[in-house]
Amino acid sequence: MTTPDTQAKALPSGTWRFRAGIGVFLLAYAAWGLVPLAALAGAPATVIATLTGGIVVANKLMLLACVAVMGKPGFERLKALLLRHLKRFSPADTVGPARHAIGLVMFCLPLGSAMLEPYIDAIWPGLRPKMWEAQLLGDLMFVASFFVLGGDFWNKFRALFIRTARVAG
Repeated sequence: MTTPDTQAKALPSGTWRFRAGIGVFLLAYAAWGLVPLAALAGAPATVIATLTGGIVVANKLMLLACVAVMGKPGFERLKALLLRHLKRFSPADTVGPARHAIGLVMFCLPLGSAMLEPYIDAIWPGLRPKMWEAQLLGDLMFVASFFVLGGDFWNKFRALFIRTARVAG
């Protein structure tokens, strides 16, 4: 049995098919840059929606073309390279008590404020500023909390959605 790292080293590098496949792969995701450009250019919402739908379809077709151009060994090599680079961003398994407390605050604060938002607006209209930047910050804080809390928390959170999961220890 081979691991992705050893499999990636065994495959030939620098072939024109592999390089062309990487180009198609990058182009498939670079196409998403057209949506904000269209919005900045003042395109109507219908044009932006049509562009987004077209990019979704084109993205899938281009990824299929990427696999077809590279072949299975080339795609396995690309996948191994991407996973090797993304592995360093994975959260630590266990964290200390201070990091856990900070992570819980980062996890609960955006959830609590999002749940209370409609009620605050109904009780005291105009109290909460309608700033998209603050809402984006809350969303980023929520996503970052999973990295701060570590891999054990992610496993616990995922277990909430598994009916047969049991508490151990």
